[in-house]
Amino acid sequence: MTYIHEREDWPNFRWDETPIGDQLAALRHRQGRLLGRMEALGFALREEAVLRTLTSDVIKTSEIEGEKLDHDQVRSSLARRLGIEIGALTPAERNVEGIVEMMLDATQKFKEPLSEERLFGWHAALFPTGRSGMNKIIVGDWRDDSDGPMQVVSGPIGRERVHFEAPQAKRLKKEMKAFLKWYNEGPSMDAVLKAAIAHLWFVTIHPFADGNGRIARAIADMSLARSEDTAQRFYSMSTQIRAERGAYYTNLERTQRGDLDISVWLTWFLGCLERAFLGAEEILAGVLQKAEFWTKHKDASLNERQRLMLNKLLDGFEGKLTSTKWAKIAKCSQDTASRDIEALIKLGILQKDAGGGRSTSYSLINLR
Repeated sequence: MTYIHEREDWPNFRWDETPIGDQLAALRHRQGRLLGRMEALGFALREEAVLRTLTSDVIKTSEIEGEKLDHDQVRSSLARRLGIEIGALTPAERNVEGIVEMMLDATQKFKEPLSEERLFGWHAALFPTGRSGMNKIIVGDWRDDSDGPMQVVSGPIGRERVHFEAPQAKRLKKEMKAFLKWYNEGPSMDAVLKAAIAHLWFVTIHPFADGNGRIARAIADMSLARSEDTAQRFYSMSTQIRAERGAYYTNLERTQRGDLDISVWLTWFLGCLERAFLGAEEILAGVLQKAEFWTKHKDASLNERQRLMLNKLLDGFEGKLTSTKWAKIAKCSQDTASRDIEALIKLGILQKDAGGGRSTSYSLINLR
């Protein structure tokens, strides 16, 4: 099997100019319309949209690699770093703080050059303990081949699927020097197209012992921020890739086993990005619904626990809300939680879901 990085013309990528150009033009039009809609929001709503987008981005880019992060920790870490007021903050673990730090560095400082030192910093932030799971890994430096060839795999342990094999470690300095020179100084091209190529190129090199997918997606997000000349993020490419994870790995594998014509990869990446714009519509709907809810209930007499829990429901509470969960999250007794819930039911804000007994759960009454 010959991989693209083993071909003589590597890394001289090529693609079908006309169809890719037409797809890119249509995508850019939709991107502009989406940004226009978001910019028309008030400052507070725009902040909320950015926070929701980045929270989803951080959570989903980790999920793609099989790591599940706590939603409240991610949201709190982002809010604190962005200076967004969301009330009580949930303390975040070191691994959460690390990936948040990396994603914000990529998207908030998108105009700064991408350097070896910056990539090493991102990698060190992802693995603050110097370990990937139970295994000690090289952190803040390129990988070696001490554990054998670097294989890009997906799937659970014991049933992994090998998608391709990355270049040998002895090639990494030269490969990364070429990649960084292209990214920072290379030929002028549309920044969205550059995001797609950079993602593929970095993943192909796979320069680190772990974390390559997350860093590749951060580089793509950095390029997308450049394409809009704004640090505000209103859509999440990682969220859409997570939803299409099977197609993501299929297209990566197909491209790695082909020649240097990456038209299929570019077509899929641009299509995935366009579908990510649809996800932004859901975020916008959620932000507007939250604003409408608090406008409708602005005069309701609510305590801090009730406001905390209602905001959690409006922000997308995972699972079903029970009085036990209420007591745990709001740090109160079971009796106090039950009284808080009953008061909200009487106000017409909460409703009891179907079922009963110990499994009784509650949800917001439809705003409309």
